[in-house]
Amino acid sequence: MNQPAKIHVALLDYGAGNIHSLAKGLEAGGARVTVTPDWDQALALDALVLPGVGSFGAAVKALEGEEDRVRAALEDGYPCLGICLGMQLLLSESEEGAGKGIGLIPGQVRRLRTRTVPQMGWNDVTPSDSRPDPLFTDLPGPTVYYANSFVCEPESDEVVIGTSEYDGDTFAAALRLGRTWGVQFHPEKSSVQGLRLLRNFLQEVAE
Repeated sequence: MNQPAKIHVALLDYGAGNIHSLAKGLEAGGARVTVTPDWDQALALDALVLPGVGSFGAAVKALEGEEDRVRAALEDGYPCLGICLGMQLLLSESEEGAGKGIGLIPGQVRRLRTRTVPQMGWNDVTPSDSRPDPLFTDLPGPTVYYANSFVCEPESDEVVIGTSEYDGDTFAAALRLGRTWGVQFHPEKSSVQGLRLLRNFLQEVAE
């Protein structure tokens, strides 16, 4: 397997939780990782990763005043991967709490419509047949780890590149718009398949 070129990833630290395992996963994929709370530094590197621990309301405080600049960078093709909460930040608003997300992907974040919330544990992802994406290279139907009470509901299905079903509720497991990807699960907690997905993201950035 070809090694992706060494790229420098900004892992945004908005004080929402431990991101050590995610940094290790990216490094295992061949990246150099800088953990930073500073948007100037984050947008100056090769790619941005928005981690997935915490609440929407707390995370958007770190984004306050930067929404337009971050959205413009992503619209211009700056590579980004949002994980769980990080994917939800790509949308404008959430039922979980007040505040404004990046707004790159039109839609809202809603609570799971299930008897048991949160969803905790392993679940299957079905990649889209009509929109196959290199994020799922060599991952035809990965089983990944979830820890979430909320999911993304984009206005357009065109951005959905994978789905999962939990207790009768089918939702977006992965999104893509331009050079921005989002996954509702935690690849850093998803063993070999999750590490492969991170590697696929880094390969796309490198190319």
